[in-house]
Amino acid sequence: MDKTQPHPLFKLATELGPLLVFFIANAKYHLFVATAAFMVAIVAAMIASYVVTKHVPIMALVTGAIVLVFGTLTLVLHDETFIKVKPTIIYGLFAAVLGGGLLFGRSFIAVMFDQMFNLTPQGWRILTMRWALFFAGMAILNEIVWRTQTTDFWVNFKVFGVTPLTMIFAIAQMPLTKRYHLEPVSLETSEAEAGDLRK
Repeated sequence: MDKTQPHPLFKLATELGPLLVFFIANAKYHLFVATAAFMVAIVAAMIASYVVTKHVPIMALVTGAIVLVFGTLTLVLHDETFIKVKPTIIYGLFAAVLGGGLLFGRSFIAVMFDQMFNLTPQGWRILTMRWALFFAGMAILNEIVWRTQTTDFWVNFKVFGVTPLTMIFAIAQMPLTKRYHLEPVSLETSEAEAGDLRK
């Protein structure tokens, strides 16, 4: 089944919506209510994504699974540590997959981002390394914040700190994607090349 391209605002809503639900629920109630609301919102966002696009991104699936596992542990054991360490696990996992892939000559960033770009092999390697380092840095940053700051500060950082940092980093990679952009081979070009070979 082919996936369809959603409106950019829909994609933004499914990505930021659960975080806003988490922030509002924490401000109005407390972290445990916010965690439960976050879990419901994550599932709702994945369902909405599948209904509209017939597809759920790999990153969303992995993130959703970890949120459900660590969210459940948080609620069952009534321990804030699990939901706070959850971003560290996610970022660390992404960094390990991307970095490990490079060691074996594979660039998994294309799969992770659903092939948003068409780059040369060198471009993919550089982009993968940058994102691996970014995710590793975010894992360390999350550990520092939740271990040294209050719960409310951590929630604010998660919503209003992580998102802008990620967007800024992603935008900063645009020159790289332009420099190593690879034009897709069109049908006309392929036929022309085949004709040249037959001459």
